[in-house]
Amino acid sequence: MKTFEPYLFRKQFPLLQNICSPRHDKDDQHHAIVYFDNAATTQKPLTVIDSQQDFYCQYNANVHRASHQLSSKATLAFENARTLVQGFIGARSIKEVIWTKGATESINIVVQSLARNTLMPGDEIVLCTSEHHANIVPWQIVAEQTGAVIKILPLTKQGYIDSTKLDNVITDKTKFVACAHISNVLGRINPIEKVIAKAKAVGAITLIDGAQAVAHLSIDVQALDCDFYVFSAHKMYGPTGIGVLYGKEELLDTMPPYQGGGEMIKTVSFTQGTRFNSLPFKFEAGTPNIAGVIAFGESINFLAPLLADISKSYQEYEQQLLDYCYHALAKIAQVKFIVEGKPDIGVIAFTLTGHHNHDVATSLDTYGIAVRSGHHCAMPLMAHLNIDGCLRVSLAAYNTKVEIDYLIECLNKFLLNACLEQEQPDENGSGKRASSNEMVDILTLFAKTKGWDSRHREIMLLGKKLPRMEKSLRDDETLISGCESLAWLKVAQDSQGYYSFKADSDAKIIRGLLVIVLSALNHKTAQQIHKVNINEYFEKMGLIQHLSPSRGNGLLAIVDKIKLLAQ
Repeated sequence: MKTFEPYLFRKQFPLLQNICSPRHDKDDQHHAIVYFDNAATTQKPLTVIDSQQDFYCQYNANVHRASHQLSSKATLAFENARTLVQGFIGARSIKEVIWTKGATESINIVVQSLARNTLMPGDEIVLCTSEHHANIVPWQIVAEQTGAVIKILPLTKQGYIDSTKLDNVITDKTKFVACAHISNVLGRINPIEKVIAKAKAVGAITLIDGAQAVAHLSIDVQALDCDFYVFSAHKMYGPTGIGVLYGKEELLDTMPPYQGGGEMIKTVSFTQGTRFNSLPFKFEAGTPNIAGVIAFGESINFLAPLLADISKSYQEYEQQLLDYCYHALAKIAQVKFIVEGKPDIGVIAFTLTGHHNHDVATSLDTYGIAVRSGHHCAMPLMAHLNIDGCLRVSLAAYNTKVEIDYLIECLNKFLLNACLEQEQPDENGSGKRASSNEMVDILTLFAKTKGWDSRHREIMLLGKKLPRMEKSLRDDETLISGCESLAWLKVAQDSQGYYSFKADSDAKIIRGLLVIVLSALNHKTAQQIHKVNINEYFEKMGLIQHLSPSRGNGLLAIVDKIKLLAQ
């Protein structure tokens, strides 16, 4: 497909085909998923899915070193994908295209194979306030290893790298500059041309994180003149577990291999030493993700013509969706965008005044709407903005205005329901001690509920019954580590050895889960507490399959802390 038409584009994604209009059946089960989490990963078109399956069904074999027909066919397809990437980003040579597991591994290769071997104590690494953790933590590690110092580029009120501050931060001491082309939270296209030019002026090496850019912009690494550019397939309609490290050949040649093993060698000897392979194979140890690489090539065949189309209809449709969604959200009084102004791509971050982002996201999930909540792997940015987290709606060209209308409708429903719940009295009384039969009562309650949205409502109502902890008790000592929402736990033990726990959270959904957990663990001895199988308890309520990894891990963190305290 070389021209873009929204309906035909959407039809190519199998996961979206059973979605006509968001609705529920009589059993409260969703028949629609409105997918607004595209900055995390995009859905896959049938052509990409088929290419991966065809490899395994038609010519599955290892690449490069075998001498049979299957291997030859696999190698041809594998290396053709590398050529496609070279053309897609405008690299000078296929030697400059290295296969990795994704953008994260690509960054780590540069950090450990180049930065670690060149940085000296006092040298400076420049990052940006809004970086993804993947472009922060590897640099922190190498700074500790070498004695280098990290400097931070500030942001404007609109969320861009502040180009007026480049001279203050990038100096003769700067050896590496690493920043995102587009922020995964703010959706701003950073002025990376100015950043690269300033870095070159002081002799610094540049790495650009293009993970959020490649699905929306035409990339020309030679025109940018960056030293490294990294991205992942799964954010551009391709498979997970495969990505690219682009690097200038002269730099890659100087770098030692990141890993040792097969394919990255020319010869291995116990007596004569080992000689490494030439580029790009020097950095591709072991059997690669062959099917992923081939499917990645197919995703480029799918996307590249749309980005290259002179009519710009693909990008214009994305902008129409962005405008429509941004202005629709802006009409909700409680919506507060985390920085000023409309983003450049369809990545919109906001909070709802008076409501925790996890509560909003889990409520939207009951309506079949997938958005992301939390810190979005950008905790330094959250700290800079003085917020604990936010909601992120991220759009792709297969989304529709009808879906956006449904999002707005459901947000307004959430706000209305929250208002009504606040007006309803707590029949049990906020200070009532838990009944000894509370665990049985809760199991009975959830046995009567059908579907996630009904269970979600009951969890939120239970959260109302949890007495709030005094602010003075919500401190670092009572904070539960590992729970993404802030949560606190305090323990007491009576003379007979029975433990009682007070708990609280800034998210209503977590407070509801705390009520459920405490009903199973409160007013028990240490021995009784350690015998409780919390997974089995949640399984009986039909909740375990609805817990996201973040909520599930947070729940386990709560249980682990209770068991630790009950020794």
